[in-house]
Amino acid sequence: MDATPTPPARLADVAALAGVHPATASRALNDGTRSKISAVTVEKVRRAAAQLNYSPNPAAQSLATNRTSTIGVVIGDFTVPLFPPLLRGIDSVTSTAGYTALVVSTDNSWEREKAQISALQARRVDGLLVATATIEGVGPAFYSAVAPTVFVVRAPADPTAASVLSDDSVGVHALIEHLVDQGHRRIAHIGGPPNISTTVTRLRAYREALFEHGITPDPKLVVAVDRISADAGTEAFGRLLDSGAEFTAALAFNDSVAFGCYRALRQRGLSCPGDVSIVGYSDTNSSDLVAPPLTTVSVDHQAMGAEAALMLLGMLNDPGARPARSVRLPVKLKIRESTAPPARTFFR
Repeated sequence: MDATPTPPARLADVAALAGVHPATASRALNDGTRSKISAVTVEKVRRAAAQLNYSPNPAAQSLATNRTSTIGVVIGDFTVPLFPPLLRGIDSVTSTAGYTALVVSTDNSWEREKAQISALQARRVDGLLVATATIEGVGPAFYSAVAPTVFVVRAPADPTAASVLSDDSVGVHALIEHLVDQGHRRIAHIGGPPNISTTVTRLRAYREALFEHGITPDPKLVVAVDRISADAGTEAFGRLLDSGAEFTAALAFNDSVAFGCYRALRQRGLSCPGDVSIVGYSDTNSSDLVAPPLTTVSVDHQAMGAEAALMLLGMLNDPGARPARSVRLPVKLKIRESTAPPARTFFR
């Protein structure tokens, strides 16, 4: 018995079986050029390809179309809980469209980010989805010089850049309104690192919401983390607790920072919400599992990833038809057990 493996079918074999020129077969099998071929011819080529079990050569396709069918996805830290659903949303769109997502992490290091972007450029990615934008340093042009770019989760300083974000202003206003309805007037804020857009947006919304309820923001009640983690939340909130400032509730930058606030309270023999009500932001998978379950704002990061991928594919498929724009996705308040009316006039 001959055990010699059958050589893989070539494009010329498909064309011969379909009775067309190889160039016509190539166009019929390519998503970007199929519309230029008659439906009858496309079907003949598809049947021939299926009969021969033909698989297009990605390298050859890349040379022919000047595309690699790859998209670079740049995130800051694989351990951050929002990224798995974000990546799932991206993949649900890109894989269906025939693209492969190349995911890289910068570990929140600018030097590593530059190296990762250079690596993606060397791989000739067709587009970039960037979740590491800051409001300092390089602008969108740094990324768009490599490939068409959509920013997701965070926006750069340039308001004209294409981006998909959560509606943080609405979310923070909802959290403050809930706390005020509970009777809180002294509400602290544990903000994020100062160089990212979400920190600026949420701090601004915090101040605006207090003013809307007739409350003058107190600068002594605002502290910031230097990195987004539970440990950083414990350290920053601990400083606030030890400062002697008077407050009965606190808005944390996100759920991870809020979990750190829980720990800072426990370390001092205090409780949530008995001594301080705590609210977070994002509604990660753990937010309803901690004790007490966390009142927060739910952000659909899977939908955010899908929307960002759709925006980028629109830019790639028809660059002139879809101008860069910013999309704000709706958010939803989730009231759980970490908030309650203040047990005393001011916290000490």
